[in-house]
Amino acid sequence: MAWWRQRTERGVAPWVRTRLRTAPGAAVAFGVLVLVTAFLAAALPRALDAYETKGLRQEIAGAPPAATSVELSAPQPGLEIAQSTREKAVRPPALAAVRRAALARLPAPLRADTTESAYGVRTSKSLVGLNHWLPVIDAPPRFTLVAQSGLAAHATVRGGRLPIAAGEVTADTRKVEAAVTEATARTLRLRVGSVIDVDGFGGAPLVVRITGIVEPRHPQGGYWSAEPVLRTPGVAADAPVPPQFHWDAGLLLAPGAAPVLLGSQGQPELYWRFAPATDRLTAQDVPGLVSRIASLEGGPELLRMREVAGGTAAVATDLETVVGSYTTTRAAITPVVAVGAFGIGAVAAVVLVMAGGLVAARRAAELALLRARGGSLRGIAGRLLAETAVVAVPAAAAGLLLAVLTVDEARLLPAVLGASAVALLACAVLPVRAVVAHRRPRAHAERDDLAHARPGRRRTVVELTVLVLAVGSVVALRRRGASSAGDLLVSAAPVLVGLIAALVLVRLYPLPLRWAARPAARGPGVVGFLSLARAGRSSTVGVALPLLALLLALTTAAFGGSVLAGVSDARDRAALLATGADARIAGPGEVTPLPAGVAGAVRKVAGVRAVTAVRIERTAELTSGGAGAKEGLTLIGVEPASYARLARQTGLGAFPAEVLKPKGAQGAGTGRVLNAVASPGLAERLGRAPRRITSLAGDITVRIAAVRSRTPAAPGADFLLVDAAGLTHSDPTALLATGAALDAPALRAAVRGAGKGLTVTSHDEERAALSDAPLQAGAERIYTTAALAGAGYAVLALLLSLLQSAPERAALLARLRTMGLTSRQGRRLLSLDALPQALLAASGGMLAGWATVRLLAPGIDLERLALATAVGQVPVIGASLRTDVWSLLLPAAGTVLLAWAVAVAQAWWAGRRTSITELRTGGMR
Repeated sequence: MAWWRQRTERGVAPWVRTRLRTAPGAAVAFGVLVLVTAFLAAALPRALDAYETKGLRQEIAGAPPAATSVELSAPQPGLEIAQSTREKAVRPPALAAVRRAALARLPAPLRADTTESAYGVRTSKSLVGLNHWLPVIDAPPRFTLVAQSGLAAHATVRGGRLPIAAGEVTADTRKVEAAVTEATARTLRLRVGSVIDVDGFGGAPLVVRITGIVEPRHPQGGYWSAEPVLRTPGVAADAPVPPQFHWDAGLLLAPGAAPVLLGSQGQPELYWRFAPATDRLTAQDVPGLVSRIASLEGGPELLRMREVAGGTAAVATDLETVVGSYTTTRAAITPVVAVGAFGIGAVAAVVLVMAGGLVAARRAAELALLRARGGSLRGIAGRLLAETAVVAVPAAAAGLLLAVLTVDEARLLPAVLGASAVALLACAVLPVRAVVAHRRPRAHAERDDLAHARPGRRRTVVELTVLVLAVGSVVALRRRGASSAGDLLVSAAPVLVGLIAALVLVRLYPLPLRWAARPAARGPGVVGFLSLARAGRSSTVGVALPLLALLLALTTAAFGGSVLAGVSDARDRAALLATGADARIAGPGEVTPLPAGVAGAVRKVAGVRAVTAVRIERTAELTSGGAGAKEGLTLIGVEPASYARLARQTGLGAFPAEVLKPKGAQGAGTGRVLNAVASPGLAERLGRAPRRITSLAGDITVRIAAVRSRTPAAPGADFLLVDAAGLTHSDPTALLATGAALDAPALRAAVRGAGKGLTVTSHDEERAALSDAPLQAGAERIYTTAALAGAGYAVLALLLSLLQSAPERAALLARLRTMGLTSRQGRRLLSLDALPQALLAASGGMLAGWATVRLLAPGIDLERLALATAVGQVPVIGASLRTDVWSLLLPAAGTVLLAWAVAVAQAWWAGRRTSITELRTGGMR
């Protein structure tokens, strides 16, 4: 019968309980390690699910309701049907019945938000208002007539009352009531009691009396914004050339008045609009959601909808486009996140293996004795497994529970699998290591130190295999980029580079020790030689596993920090390109000149260091050859000295101020040839000869004096920069302010008092907006966790290594103290004894981290991770890895300092104890 199944005889203590009581501190430390690792393994997939789900919901919620709403529509009942039947089909009871049936037929995971959904009848073609007092642009205003459900629940009456259907309204009725929003009333000069004659109803127009002015309660919700004309009137144009512009507004009829629309020429249609509900939508629903939408628009689900809405009903939505945009962003971010996640997992696994390996090395004599006395491998492995599982399984379960409580709205199965993998690895390391090391009983332990060990053929083959994999991974990443989260070879690139560095350091480890030991042996003291000799005689397991764990941890921390640094730099650059300075003050479209007192008001705001005024003309034209053709460009008039200083401070196309100043004795007035700084594309079009530019600021002749790719006033456009003194109209249209700590609210308050319609764009606010998206913020948290976890596991690996060898060092110090070693020499000995491995790991970790960033930078594109919300808003600048000095230095320096601090603390503690205590008979040291 196996040992772990035998009943304990009377008087014999159980194995597991005895081992736990013998080393409770080690058991607690191992349990904490498993708990933390299981928490990370369970929390990581849940965090991925959570931020992807949040990103999907925000993408849908942030899109225009007109794009996300699912609309079921049907044309008006056919003329071949009796009039009464047609009118009955558009009355509220019939429409409500179709709505209930359509809601029941919406396929999962698509669900409707009934509070923002609506149904009714509308004119799909707007109708002309005939009243002469209505405002006219080029043509009379047009109205969309809508009899929509739920007006009372979605609007607050600000004047009058809501419309009602007096009596029975039919298609022949020519007088109805309507309500309008405050924006419509203000734009079209309407008030309670106004009467509008609407054309398009056969012989006589429809008389619409305004009975109420309403204010939308949720103007950005689906009820009002799915068809924005109901909320806010807009300007539309007719097809003829030149186009005739007119106001387009909405009139809100009572739902019971819907039959009157059947008598119009506005092509009335029935509709049922469903706003998507996102509260139960998850990232895993995306494939099913896209499939169901396609089926609704032209598949089996559409046929089911036609069963209740009529054979000619149609479903229209742009929700699949919105979801597709989210999918594209997620597909670009996920592979980059996979690289960081793989690094965290590899480091955690190596530290777990190292912990089991160090325990097996510490108990090597005990296990060898058990084998020598007849213990079977199966029995020893079973007892070790039971001993480990008692601690690891509850700790892993606690880590899983903590992850579930910490991260909400995520799947449970991936977290369970992650925590189970940690528990399995933690339970298996010690038994497997013991079985491998003690396959055959040994009479005495062989030397296993670095000075004696020689790499065998198997080790060489393994190392060469890892080298080939690392080279292949780096080459694949540089060529293909991180384009697929399922490409494990690419995701493992940083780990493989760190692994190669660890293997090289393990092979080179004895060399510097031998070189340093020779002069130390000839020195006057023994401390240096003893410390180096002990470091050289360390066991292979005691050096290789901690070095491997330390280098992987430091490499992961450096890579994670470099990703965060690259993302931060890209966002800073994008925000600067969006503003051109720390703050930008301008009128609508930067077209009209600023009021005279704005610049002075801005200069008085606390924190403003300098204000640069610029004149921006985006409609300037370059006269080209051939039939007077003209090409558009952006003309910028500046004061040379202040603008050159701004360009130098921001790093956007710096140039000497003298470039814009005329040469020779030419005056500063207009009519001369102006020197100009141009963008590369525009400079190529203009050439070096003087060219004529026409603009609202005046016609000028320019000559290209310098070429710059960017400039603060117009970072993303082809620009032409000239001295504003040479312009006929040089009044500034924008101000660029710089300062160390600009207060955007204070700037807005200042310009509000100096003029109307002015906007303030702050660099800090633009920078913050780039970090708001859940996908980007979640991925950034993953890499922050990777950097912190890498540093934490490096510290943990070092502590485990030092604690494993602590009893041996304490015994050595006690022996040497009996031979006359002083307390000061003892502290120096323990400090120098711990430093070689820490120094080698720190220097190797910094070198491996730097090499990893340099090797992988061409294949890691951080643009989507950093700038997804800015796509189309700022010029494409690219975002790649950047070596972060702090991510390299801090973990490495912390490793060395921690090793030194632990050694000093151990020396101090050992000095308080007697040598007899440390050298007691039978001590396992």
